[in-house]
Formats: sequence, C-alpha cells, structure tokens
Amino acid sequence: MQLTLELPSAAFIPRNVQAAINQLASSTTADFLGAVFTRPEVVHFILDLIGYTKDQPLHKRRLLEPSFGGGDFLLPIIERLLSAWRAARPGGSALDDLGNAIHAIELRHDSFHDTQAAVIALLEREGMARKTATTLAGRWLSQGDFLLEPLGGAFDFVAGNPPYVRQELIPDLLLAEYRSRYQTIYDRSDLYIPFIERSLSVLSEAGRLGFICADRWMKNRYGGPLRNLVAQRFHLNIYVDMVDTPAFHSEVIAYPAIIIISREGSGVTRIARRPAIEQETLTTLATLLRAKHLPKESHLVCEVAQVTNGAEPWLLESSDQMALIRRLEKDFPLLEETGCKVGIGVATGADQAFIGDFETLNVEPDRKLPLVTTKDILSGEVKWRGQGVINPFAETGGLVDLDAYPRLRGYLEARRKLIAGRHCARKAPANWYRTIDRITPALAARSKLLIPDIKGEAHIVFETGKLYPHHNLYYVTSDHWDLRALQAVLLSAVTRLFVATYSTKMRGGFLRFQAQYLRRLRLPRWQDVSEPLRCELANAGITRDIQACNQAAFKLYDLSCDEQLMLGGDGE
Repeated sequence: MQLTLELPSAAFIPRNVQAAINQLASSTTADFLGAVFTRPEVVHFILDLIGYTKDQPLHKRRLLEPSFGGGDFLLPIIERLLSAWRAARPGGSALDDLGNAIHAIELRHDSFHDTQAAVIALLEREGMARKTATTLAGRWLSQGDFLLEPLGGAFDFVAGNPPYVRQELIPDLLLAEYRSRYQTIYDRSDLYIPFIERSLSVLSEAGRLGFICADRWMKNRYGGPLRNLVAQRFHLNIYVDMVDTPAFHSEVIAYPAIIIISREGSGVTRIARRPAIEQETLTTLATLLRAKHLPKESHLVCEVAQVTNGAEPWLLESSDQMALIRRLEKDFPLLEETGCKVGIGVATGADQAFIGDFETLNVEPDRKLPLVTTKDILSGEVKWRGQGVINPFAETGGLVDLDAYPRLRGYLEARRKLIAGRHCARKAPANWYRTIDRITPALAARSKLLIPDIKGEAHIVFETGKLYPHHNLYYVTSDHWDLRALQAVLLSAVTRLFVATYSTKMRGGFLRFQAQYLRRLRLPRWQDVSEPLRCELANAGITRDIQACNQAAFKLYDLSCDEQLMLGGDGE
C-alpha cells in the first residue's frame, strides 16, 4: 500500500469542531493533553542531532515546533538562532532576518500566553527593544491546533516532544476530523501519531525531524501505517533508546526514544542506548552519531541496516541478533502454523459484577466457571485462589435466556446499573448482560500455557485444564505440540529474543508478552522434533530450569556456537 503525503487542508474547520478545539485549548490541566516536560540536556542533544547548531546559518533556515508547551524546546531554539545570527552578521534587521525562522504552535491558552511572555523576556534580555521583541514573538508563535492549522510552506527542521494523548480523551467530532485528514490514525493510535505524520509532510528536501516520544508505535499494531510511511519516503537516521533515563522532569511509564528522521533515501540507522543525561556525555554522543564515518571500535553506537521494512515492526537490535532472527524466520514456520493458538482471557467490562468467589456466586452451576488470574500464578505454578466468572453465553451461541435461569437473572438484575452502564451494553441494550468477550467453556477444559502481559523475564505457567483465563493473561494451546516441551521453548532465551525484538518495553525494561508478539515466534513442527529432544524439552519445562530450557532450545533451533554465546549460552 502506497501512502501519500498530501498536506491537510486547513481552509475550513466546521463550527462544532472549532468548539471542540476551544474546549481543549481552555483546559487548565497540562496532563490531560499529554504534556511531559523535557530536560534541557535532552533538548540540546536533539537539537545537535538534527543539526540545528550555532555554526549553521540558522536565520536562513526554517524550524517548526509543533507543540511548544512551556518552551522546553522553543527557548533553547531561540538562543541558538540568535547566536548563529549574530555570528553571521547578515546586516539586516532582526525582524527581516529572523521573522520567518521559527513557526511554533501551542493549543492551550495558558501555556501559549505564559511562553509568549517568556520569549519576549528572552529577546529583551538579548538586547532587543520591547516592540521588536513583541513583533518577533507574534510572527513566530501561534495559538491553535497543530493538526488543523495552516503552516505556510516547508521546514528544514522539526523538533519537539509531541503530546501523548489517548483517543478517548479527544472529543468525537474532533477525532473524526483528524481521521478525515490523517491516514496514519489507525486502531487505537495516540495523538502523537498524526503529529509525526504532519511534521514529516512539511519537511523540506533533506530536512530533519527530531522528536522524543513513546516508542510503542515503532513495534505495535497501530503504528503500522506510520512505519509504512517512514519506510516509503524517509530515512530513520538515528534511534536513541531512552529507557530508564531521566529524560523528563517527571516519570513516565511508556518506553521513550529519540528518533531522527530525514527526507532522504534509505540507509543504515545509527543506534545508541540509555545514555547518561549529562550535557558533556550527550554532546560527545551527538558528535559520534552524526560523524561521517563511525569508528570501527565504537562501543557507544552501532549501525543496523534495514530497520524499516514497510509496516513491519522496527527491528532495532544488534546486527548479530538481527541476523539470527532473520535466519530463524527463514528456516521455521510461525508458532500458529505449527498447530498452536495464542489468545487472551475474558474481558468483562465490569469485573466487580461478573467475577467473585466461585463457591458463593449465586447462579446456576452451569453459569459460572473457575477463573485463573495473574495472582494465581505468581509462583510459577497455578495456586487457584477460588475466583469464578459468570458465563452469560449459551453453548449454541448468543446469550442465554434469563427466563430459563432465575438465579442468574436475579444475580444480574441486582447489579444491572453497573453492568448496563458499560459502553458495550449502551451500544446494544438488548444484550446488556453480555461480557465484552465471548466465553467458551471448552477453553477452561483444555490444558494451556498462561503468560502475563508485562514481565521482566518470561513467566510461562502450565495449567492442566480446569480454569478459564482472565483478560490480564494470554494463553497458548496446541493440537500437536506437547505443552510442557513448548513451555521450555517459551521460557528460553530464543523466545525472549523474539519478544524483545518485536515488542515495546515499559519503564524498568519490562517486556510486553502480548499475543501479537508471541505469534511472531518461529517454531519447528512437532513431528520434526526427535524423541530424545522431545523428552529433554518436556523435562526442562516441568522443572522450569532456565539453563536446561536454553540448552534444549539451542538444539531445537540448531544454533551455532556464536549464536548460543550471543544468547547467553556457553557455546558448547
């Protein structure tokens, strides 16, 4: 699929959409609009990386700051611009030379006015007359919605920290307007996705974008269209992993990264990881990342080819790890092509109504199922705490007739206000008592592997076939593979490499063991596994001995000594 880069028209904004914009602009809570403030050392690092430096004729260039907030990026940008302008001594007036150099936008009224005052004060401290400073700030700064405002041409630089806002916080009318203009708003994408799309759309030839933002879109489903756009039309020059670094003035849960993207042909991507947030360290690192040739013995920066590949997740691991991933993808089928199935447990939308103590849930016996949650498997084995879930679905499909189940009817009616108030119930009032996900009792009766979503290490638990999984658990079943043997594979360093390569990480380095990433695992077919190796894998899975799981998995995938060493093995 080819993605175009047509600039969104800003000629007309419907009155009701403008009213929604005004509502957001008047918000007094910065957190509501995804405002996270960036440390100055990180701001200067990003400006260095995009080449917005004092030794360049910045007054002849144009820079866009799409969401300037409190001025974390904007004020250092202005300081650099003034230094470069004075060094160039062009001879014109400040208004003539600098009036077109910056275009900065902010939605919130209070942030706009506070930062506008700070800009004027900065210009006055730099020796400009009040009238000149006010006029220049008026030319540079505008209050409005970046996604809908006219921008007036192309930019050599785009820099900033785009807002991180979930779709449900955006008024429906405004979200619909965004969707009509931006092709990368897909699935549950957050607001920074169209921010990146529009920012890329206005880059000049060889222009550079430098953002610090959450990395979720680089790997997960909703980022696919934006990844495709970058792969088709741009070059991911630099990626800096910022996990567990104090890049912001406040802590964030999402895994942040710095990206430098240019409107150029594709090439290698230079990657750095978790730098110390110190000005001297970051200045040195920026010089290395932008060097024409990377020193052969550099341990701070690596180069990886083919990071982008259409809508596929970005693969940002080392070259050796990437080579192993590519070999396994070439040599073995996908997990679900070997007779395995990956799923997620039931979401009810109102756990306090549908879930309770199994024995005391006052419904007919066939209307409840024993439930397993993450708390039941913390030890690595199932220790059921006695929870159960209400099942409103008939075996033949659809919901049961409540007239046939008086105890179930009484139980649900007593909690009707809570249950019927859910979004799914309001959309279909006749089905007010259904859970969000359909419940299939046969799943409880199947043996399965249970996997929590967020974990530092793989946490794979075998369940014999008595419990139904809750929505905070993923599960794997198989028609062919012995589940104890499969448990060993999923506990191994090979699976961790796949998940670490394809998944997003959370603060603290925790991985997301989600279905979309587990499905990317490659696995030999069970009939191709020798009997001795089957036994070795099963025994390793039963004991949950990670070293034994690794050794068996290394044999399963026929890893070379170097490949084993790379994954923490002894290479024997």
